[in-house]
Amino acid sequence: MNALTPSFDPQVIQPLTLIITKLTARCNLDCPYCYEFNLKDTTWKDSPKKMSDDVFDALLLRVGNHARLARQQRVHFSFHGGEPTMVGVKRFEELADKARRSLDDLDVHISIQTNGALLNRDWARMLRRLNVNVGVSLDGPKHVHDRMRIDHRGRGSYDRVRRGIEALQDADVRFGILTVLTLGADPLEIHHHLLELGCKSLSYLLPDLTHDTIGTVREQFGPTPCADFLIPIFDDWWFNSTLDVRIRNFWDIARAIMGGHSHVDALGNRPLRYVVVSCGGDIEGLDVLKACEDGMVKTGMNVLSDEFSALPQKSPLHSEMVFGRMPLSKQCQSCAERDTCGGGYHPHRYARANGFENPSVWCADLMRLFTHIRVRMEIDHSETNRRRSELMTTAPIAAPMEDEVPA
Repeated sequence: MNALTPSFDPQVIQPLTLIITKLTARCNLDCPYCYEFNLKDTTWKDSPKKMSDDVFDALLLRVGNHARLARQQRVHFSFHGGEPTMVGVKRFEELADKARRSLDDLDVHISIQTNGALLNRDWARMLRRLNVNVGVSLDGPKHVHDRMRIDHRGRGSYDRVRRGIEALQDADVRFGILTVLTLGADPLEIHHHLLELGCKSLSYLLPDLTHDTIGTVREQFGPTPCADFLIPIFDDWWFNSTLDVRIRNFWDIARAIMGGHSHVDALGNRPLRYVVVSCGGDIEGLDVLKACEDGMVKTGMNVLSDEFSALPQKSPLHSEMVFGRMPLSKQCQSCAERDTCGGGYHPHRYARANGFENPSVWCADLMRLFTHIRVRMEIDHSETNRRRSELMTTAPIAAPMEDEVPA
């Protein structure tokens, strides 16, 4: 892959909005599509199973140092894994409290992304008390969810996740649902099931495939299976008075079409503004790159020895994703949706032959979806360009708010 020419000034310390913190490097589930454990990357095997106090303390030190250098006033920790609830209620509470005490000069927000199978009343009460935002992974009704979201004995997890969601609801805990598209399934059956759970924030995730792994999916499901899935959901959302439900995919496409900027990392080609810290303290780039190649997420940095501000010198690829804008392929540069789609999600652009110099493997799906939403909103490309020009002269590009960053 060609050397990158930075699209930002590497001498200027850029803010980090989000720190994705991997509390565990193991999971109680064994989902076949999981980029963390079951695609290309095997680095988790060499990681400690859980994050130690020494690593967490070093992480907080580095976050505080970076915030002062970047003159930022807030930071968002998103606790991930593996499965973060495997650390237990008491340990999670200790870490969350320590983060807020240690960084008391910052506005510290905390969220958790969980498969939900271990959630119970004690977890829900603690999450409510600490004002933690919760993302739960659920792929649909039982017969859909249990196809992929299985434990290490091959058993489905739906019933356990459903009990966890009910515990959150009983404690009045705010939560969102992340759903990986089950290609070929009935999209409206899945969508209506999620609506029945009373959740007001949904995210539909495109499967994490690359140009090296997409072939069999196209053979089985046709040229635009993601658009086939999402367009019926959009029309149901648009026409059936459920716009009070925030479907992040649609909100961000609509925001981009109206001249604004995407607040999710899968669209728009904006700086990610976040890093990942592994259980062992490794400072990593976009973790979904684990779907591309073994070890691609590694920067050679660790919070026990390195400041985040050294990323531009240590890892040009990751610093360009985190602080800059990745170069677009020639096809994307000439596309009418160049500044709205932005080439799609970084890992979905990857091919072993030429790195990230490709459109997304889901390019045809994204173009169908953008076109469909433009028709519904009655906004063409010239209107988008006019709105964007006006916004650029009246409003600066702000960092994503706490509820607009990846869960």
